[in-house]
Amino acid sequence: MTANSTLENRLIEKLKKLSLEQIQQVENLIDALSQENTERELTVLSTKLSESVFAKIWDNPEDAEYDNL
Repeated sequence: MTANSTLENRLIEKLKKLSLEQIQQVENLIDALSQENTERELTVLSTKLSESVFAKIWDNPEDAEYDNL
């Protein structure tokens, strides 16, 4: 049995002991955690995509004068 399946079995056994309301709370928590991951991934991706655009805007002679102050 793999570590993943052992973990799954432990979680399933714990879920079986919960009330329907508690199971719904667990499901909501899982959904929230999944949403956080998605938002974090989108933030990282959009940051990477915008780097080249910002570099063109920021890397100019006028701004370089301020950098030297």
